[in-house]
Amino acid sequence: MPRVTRALLSVSDKTGLATFAKVLAEFGIELVSTGGTAKTLRAEGLTVVDLSDFTGFPEMLDGRVKTLHPKVHGGLLFRRDLAEHVATAALHGIEPIDLVVVNLYPFEQTIAKSDVSFEEAIENIDIGGPSMLRSAAKNHDSVTVVVDPADYDIVAEQIRAHGRTTLELRRRLAAKVFARTAAYDAAITAYLSRVFQETSSFSPTLAISIPLAQPLRYGENPHQRAALYGKFSDHYSQLHGKELSYNNILDLTAAAALIGEFSDQPPTLAILKHTNPCGVGQGTTLREAWEKAFATDRQAPFGGIIVVNQSLDGPAAMAMAEIFSEVIAAPGFTEEALAILRQKKNLRLIHVKGHPERVGPVDIRSVGAGSFLWQERDLSRITAPELKVVTKREPSPFELQAMLFGWSVVKHVKSNAIIYASADRTLGVGAGQMSRVDSSRIAVWKAGEAGLSLAGSVVCSDAFFPFPDGLIAAAQAGATAAIQPGGSVRDAEVIRAADERGMAMVFTGIRHFRH
Repeated sequence: MPRVTRALLSVSDKTGLATFAKVLAEFGIELVSTGGTAKTLRAEGLTVVDLSDFTGFPEMLDGRVKTLHPKVHGGLLFRRDLAEHVATAALHGIEPIDLVVVNLYPFEQTIAKSDVSFEEAIENIDIGGPSMLRSAAKNHDSVTVVVDPADYDIVAEQIRAHGRTTLELRRRLAAKVFARTAAYDAAITAYLSRVFQETSSFSPTLAISIPLAQPLRYGENPHQRAALYGKFSDHYSQLHGKELSYNNILDLTAAAALIGEFSDQPPTLAILKHTNPCGVGQGTTLREAWEKAFATDRQAPFGGIIVVNQSLDGPAAMAMAEIFSEVIAAPGFTEEALAILRQKKNLRLIHVKGHPERVGPVDIRSVGAGSFLWQERDLSRITAPELKVVTKREPSPFELQAMLFGWSVVKHVKSNAIIYASADRTLGVGAGQMSRVDSSRIAVWKAGEAGLSLAGSVVCSDAFFPFPDGLIAAAQAGATAAIQPGGSVRDAEVIRAADERGMAMVFTGIRHFRH
């Protein structure tokens, strides 16, 4: 490849641009640019040729048409090794463009704004940028294309050394371009599908293009390769400890989803293991919440994850430091808490930014054979007025509070899920059993192991009781009230069993299966 003689620069993200452009100018590379990019470069004292002067054609239609011109795409696409291409370019006055630096209108950031209008979103769909990137990437044998400011340094280094770039680098940068334009088009497709289609309709294709965030040491087991993709760091920031593992990330995201149910409530703390909550507590302080959550199960939390809904303070951190945990996550940490917890070299401390679960309203899961399942996230919540009392006795204020607390937790327990709860803590958790009765038995057994009484508790079931036996078992364990979705063909039998035992029971009309 001959030396780089001309570069076309047109970027939205101007991070590091001026420094990079100065390197190009030092080596006599002509800089051609557009609008705001040209203005930025001139402000740094650089000589810039306006694209309209290069093409002999003015920008128009509020900038919608500026780079869509034969002199641009011809200069990018003509093959330098084909005499016919070279002759055609010379005949039409098309000069080579050897380096393209383009990043795209910030469409993803625009539609992420809560108040974005449709018109604003449309105007942030870049047309010329992807076109130039694709042209340059296609002709990477002769053209260097940079879509990511993170690549400025390596390109500058090679130009300093040789006045040109290596084929290996150009190939890598070209592949990066097509990954970026694919992701960009996928974001536009998803947005327009939401805007244009009925809520019951689905896009005819599922476009998934997500950038690599980082390789992971291994997957669920050491013999499995793994990596993290996407904007994980936009929602989680690691303050201390070993690198997060595949399983840590699964647990962390489950914990963030659970604690998000209590974002506007008193100090709340949850302990999770293998994505299941094994204890959740509320109190006037996080230390008190910790004591209640930990009391639910003093064995399972070993090697688990702890998450809180408020900035973690010193007293709570001191209590947590007494057991081995993999991860502690919070919306903030006091200096005292950090000083205590950082004494544990490997303990991962994670700052949870906002409520990550609500940023992406969609779940996508691979089911093998090149197939995927798509669904909306289960973000439903329920309030007291929405509960339907189906028994003769209505729940007491205490039972009602316990129902709402327990319902927020059972939603995050793997099915079949049963928990026993009071108004501010879990008392027993039964998760993931093939039989709902078995889940109830496990929850009762766990409460017994912890020395917790279930007398006066509320039993919470993620799906309906298919037979009265589950409810009867809960009553025998001490539960005086129950919350469940309802909807079984035997609802009448279950309700009758509750009435016979003086229990209060409510139906939510919402099921929370979690497979």
